[in-house]
Amino acid sequence: MSDPIKRDGLRREFWTRVPMHKMTEAEWEALCDGCGKCCLNKLEDADTGEVALTRVACRLLDDATCRCTQYDIRHQFVPDCIRLTPGTIAKHMYWLPRTCAYRLVYEGRDLFHWHPLISGDSQTVHDAGVSVQDLTVSEFETPEDEWEDHIIEEPL
Repeated sequence: MSDPIKRDGLRREFWTRVPMHKMTEAEWEALCDGCGKCCLNKLEDADTGEVALTRVACRLLDDATCRCTQYDIRHQFVPDCIRLTPGTIAKHMYWLPRTCAYRLVYEGRDLFHWHPLISGDSQTVHDAGVSVQDLTVSEFETPEDEWEDHIIEEPL
């Protein structure tokens, strides 16, 4: 017997039981904790492949909500914005934040207590201090040759 779909379109604790490639679109999108870290520009060392997180935000990131202001049509504005899917996650794993639910579920690990799917509250990611809320600088106001000055440790 299949899981009943709840009113919000999500099966109970789907992330623990449903393979990523069998998640509904609503379930896939619900994995996003709203931290905003994936929307920060990153610098990759060409020699080592190491990825450094900067506080330089994508032009579409709302610093207050940590959400993309144009999510559904973001590729019209940022053509190289990565569309993470069950089929592409392995290829993009190297730049996903360590706390990212997509990464955690892919690796078979538990979500953190502050994740909205666990806490039931989208504010807990900010209250826990793991989001980029009020941390970013604009990519329009920060020349690319100064991004190294804005390298940060991932908020954990």
